[in-house]
Amino acid sequence: MVITYVMSMGHVVSFVEAMALSAVIGFSIFLSLPLVMQKNQGRKRINFLNAVAVGILIFLIADVFLDAASMLYDGSLYGYGSSPASDAVFAISMAGGFLFLFTAGSRGKTALTPTQLAMVIALGIAFQNLTEGLLFGSLSVGFGLTGAAVVVLVGFILQNSTEGLAIASSFLGATEGNGRVIAGALFIGGAPTILGGAAGYFYNATGFDLAFYGLAIGTMLYVILPMLRHLLSEPDSAKLGIAYAGVFVGFALGFAVNLL
Repeated sequence: MVITYVMSMGHVVSFVEAMALSAVIGFSIFLSLPLVMQKNQGRKRINFLNAVAVGILIFLIADVFLDAASMLYDGSLYGYGSSPASDAVFAISMAGGFLFLFTAGSRGKTALTPTQLAMVIALGIAFQNLTEGLLFGSLSVGFGLTGAAVVVLVGFILQNSTEGLAIASSFLGATEGNGRVIAGALFIGGAPTILGGAAGYFYNATGFDLAFYGLAIGTMLYVILPMLRHLLSEPDSAKLGIAYAGVFVGFALGFAVNLL
């Protein structure tokens, strides 16, 4: 129904319309909630879904970097480095995002609780979704909701529908009594899309975008490390096989929904 409405709009959208559609993109993260909240999930299935969540995060890092790379690449044989200022903004923001979560997460000395891990993952995905909002907001005001903007809208909805699994991965099989925490983490992950949409609607600049791309990559890089450590700590070769398969499936899933 939303897509039908969007396809009928050939005009440059109003701010209210752009915010409403940004909210649809952001809160599509809740579409994975029925899968996350299933009770009595077996240990193998939980391990597999955790690995899928890691694969999704790896894809998101690659996807965000692809957007940043198009701004950093100078088109010559020498590759990157067309603007030292842009390179510095991206590098500093990426390091800043990583170090912020590293400091907030007890400097890596202790294992995070399920709630802490969910919130840290949510924060990493929040920056990634903010960049999605920036892109959608700038496209909607510049070109209206036709062509590329519609493709972006549908693609972001499909992609975000997988992100809730990554955020709630630490609660899989133990969701009873944690519904509010999970919903809050999903809200943190999805709501920044609206803020990005508002910013992109009124303002768009390379340095501004690169700063948030760097923050998104830096935070997600931090997020993925404890998840990988947990997955790869299993001495059982069968469990490792499940982990490898899940990471591949998660990456392939992110790639597939990005193609649609």
